[in-house]
Amino acid sequence: MRDDVTRDLPAPHRRSFLKGAGALGLAAVLPPALTACGGPQSTNDTGGGGSGKDRTLTAVIGYGNDGSWDPTQTASAFAMAANNHIYEGLLDTDPITRLPYPALGTEVPTDPGATTWRFGLRPGATFHDGEPVTADDVVFVFDRILDPKTPTLAKGFFESWLEGARKVDASTVELVLKFPFPDGLSRLTLAKIMPKHVFSRPGAWDEAITGLAVGSGPYRQTAHHPKSNTTFEAFAGYNGPRRPTFKRMNWLTIVDAAPRVAKISGSGAGAQIADNIPYANISRLEQGGLKVAGGAGMNNLFLMFNTQHKPFDDVRVRQALHYAIDTEKMVQVALKGHGRAASSFLNEGNPAYRRAKTVYDYDPDRARALLKAAGVSGLKVNILAVNVSWIVDCLPTIKSSWDAVGVGTTLAPQETTAVFTKMDQKQDYQVVAAASNPNQFGLDADLIMHYNYGPQNLWMGYTRWTDNPVAKKLFADMDRATREPDTAKKKAIVQDYIDVVAEQAVLYPVVHNELMTAWDPRKLTGIRAQPYPGINVLQAKWV
Repeated sequence: MRDDVTRDLPAPHRRSFLKGAGALGLAAVLPPALTACGGPQSTNDTGGGGSGKDRTLTAVIGYGNDGSWDPTQTASAFAMAANNHIYEGLLDTDPITRLPYPALGTEVPTDPGATTWRFGLRPGATFHDGEPVTADDVVFVFDRILDPKTPTLAKGFFESWLEGARKVDASTVELVLKFPFPDGLSRLTLAKIMPKHVFSRPGAWDEAITGLAVGSGPYRQTAHHPKSNTTFEAFAGYNGPRRPTFKRMNWLTIVDAAPRVAKISGSGAGAQIADNIPYANISRLEQGGLKVAGGAGMNNLFLMFNTQHKPFDDVRVRQALHYAIDTEKMVQVALKGHGRAASSFLNEGNPAYRRAKTVYDYDPDRARALLKAAGVSGLKVNILAVNVSWIVDCLPTIKSSWDAVGVGTTLAPQETTAVFTKMDQKQDYQVVAAASNPNQFGLDADLIMHYNYGPQNLWMGYTRWTDNPVAKKLFADMDRATREPDTAKKKAIVQDYIDVVAEQAVLYPVVHNELMTAWDPRKLTGIRAQPYPGINVLQAKWV
């Protein structure tokens, strides 16, 4: 992707959802609007127009809308943001504080440390096709997530601590935990409740990948045009806590920075809000009356090494290439000051942050010494990179830094789907440079680290490192931290194993940066910029 970022990164069966995105099926069970999908359409399609309070909210999303839309496996920025408006969990979380609040469940369990959580379902809750939400739908979703034969991204967020879901009666369910795990409450937003009568049909999960979305949330999807736009309308049957305030929404996918900025700026602005704003455009947009805000979080540029491709099996080589990078130059030149050199896998604002024992401050002499100690000279490296605009801006600093220590460097930026299709096909590679932000899933360090590391983790499959003895010890320590009931002890275990992750530098951030959102405060109120990709307008409204 040009400005796509990690959200179209690992998801199981990537090739199945890259096959294309034609018209959505299941027409027999869906309202006509949900079958109005097809190929690219004009991004001027407003989804209904209107004026005054009935006018369409037009948003510009800087990530592709053609990744997987299956909530159990997507990491697509566009789809995850949209799904937060279309679907509900038993609990959902505030987009900024990430504190849980009742969604389909009627209340947050009073004892987070219990090993059984009971949820009554919201009376009168219905799916967008008019069918009631029942306990069977909840059990259906959790059974899929926990099914050992079904690879989903969500499995990694639940299987370590959740035994299963069971129906008590038609409107009551219980979640049974393997051990007390209070952090699990906020993770329930990642288990979006989907209608069993729709998604248990043959082929429905493939349709979910290509854009089928039927939830119980405040907005229903009305049309989906991959690589162009997705439209929504307020769901009249919604009776939950965050009511829709926009009659219609049209989310445009514009991954190239210049046309995205143009769409929200100037006298001919066709949108009221846009995410993924380039740093170089902030001042001009503010001068034009727009509000531009962001937040520092886990968004990062990382390097991922193929540890079965020599000499990257040698930790000294991986460390050398990190020490060689002039990160301060990268922050000032590429990020315009909106970032920091990584001093841990976690960003400095994370509650579990501690400066790692190994920090890759710019040290070219140390880089040369490590390469010499590893017996490496005349190394030639091809960096396979995603062509996210800010990543592309950072790549020249990596090249010049590596060239300076005698590592001949070639840059090969490509669309994210192309990069990770190569990974899925187990093609040979040396180094990948890409963007990631696990904060879209949550803030707790256990979740963040399991997203990136673990014996069954897709990322670790890419690095080909899981059989390394250090990796096996790391995975055991991660599991021990998950099960540790004492908060302080758990935090210490996490910080200690992050030191190992830093030392090994198999998949490790170079810089953490801010993500910027721009909107027109003369038209919109209630907008809060997220430190992770996408937008959330569940508490926004027209001025």
